[in-house]
Amino acid sequence: MDSPVISGWYHSAFGKFPDIDPEQMMADAAIGALSHARLDAEQIDSVHVGHFNAGLIYQDFPSALLANHLPALRFTPSVRVENACSTGSAAIHSALQAVLSGQSRHALVVGFEKMNGLPTAEVGKILLKCCYAREEAQIENGFAGVFGNIAQAYFQRYGDQSDALAMIAAKNHANGALNPFAHMRRDVGFDFCRTPSEKNPFVAGPLKRSDCSLITDGAAALVISRVDALNGQQHAVGFRAAVQVNDYLPLSRRDPTVFEGAARAWQQALAHAELTLADLSLVETHDCFTIAELLEYEAMGLAERGQGARVIAEGISRKDGRLPINPSGGLKSKGHPIGASGVSMHVMAAMQLTGQAGDMQLPRADRAGVFNMGGAAVTNYVSILEAVQ
Repeated sequence: MDSPVISGWYHSAFGKFPDIDPEQMMADAAIGALSHARLDAEQIDSVHVGHFNAGLIYQDFPSALLANHLPALRFTPSVRVENACSTGSAAIHSALQAVLSGQSRHALVVGFEKMNGLPTAEVGKILLKCCYAREEAQIENGFAGVFGNIAQAYFQRYGDQSDALAMIAAKNHANGALNPFAHMRRDVGFDFCRTPSEKNPFVAGPLKRSDCSLITDGAAALVISRVDALNGQQHAVGFRAAVQVNDYLPLSRRDPTVFEGAARAWQQALAHAELTLADLSLVETHDCFTIAELLEYEAMGLAERGQGARVIAEGISRKDGRLPINPSGGLKSKGHPIGASGVSMHVMAAMQLTGQAGDMQLPRADRAGVFNMGGAAVTNYVSILEAVQ
């Protein structure tokens, strides 16, 4: 069988919507993706829902909810997938396996999260469940504290990287200002990101508020189809590679300044695709914190260890650079609704590859890389995508 393709997609507005109905948000995403794929719900053979939750909302068991709005899915197999902040990509992999196995001609993937129904401190406690609780549950400031510690260790080893982190934040905010789906559509500039202030205080270690992704509500969906089941779509995006690599959960068992699992995932994906980084037109990467994007430059092979700062300083990762990173604005500007993030990143890449990215569109978009991780590079997913029609 030919490799599966993304045949349709949908992306909601991301933002702070405390009164939004998560079930309706999920249904709207599914209906939008089906419409874009020119499919009816009756043609879907399996449903794969990415939803972290862990107490963010009371309603669990989301895989059973879509039939309330799409009765044709009443007897369709549906599963909920959760893998921390890589939940969306895990749901995509579940759908890919359903199509590759021959069990599904068309598989629907929906990722969603409502995070703003609780106080920020409570959200932080819930997200910290994704760390190794036995050793790390008492870290202050939630995952910002985890990545603040990582940033501090990196600074101690390689010197102060505050300029680089501020450049990454400013880049992603400038990119996100052109993204109609982004939570924060404002170009705040380098000076704001670099300078501590009342509006941009330190949050954890050397990380300021501008270094941290937003607590966001939102949904994204896509349809994965067999190539021979395409329904006259004018757009389809194929997977040259789809790789998952896991690493230890406890940070005490590895060097926190090296995303080794991420590096292995990139190496395997590029080898499987028979490509190099030079063959990619863009990358959507997991910038939950600016230090994460810096370390991911090194993991993907754009720089040696300790040299990630030069990637942003030399303009390599800017929209007009050799390899634009996060032309969507990334999680930093677009927002990070946990279950939706991995799906969103694939949708943003698909839009670029099919010339449907609007004001975000790059002059050249032939192939794209997507990197989505759970925890501090514990679950590592890399996709290599290209347009097929």
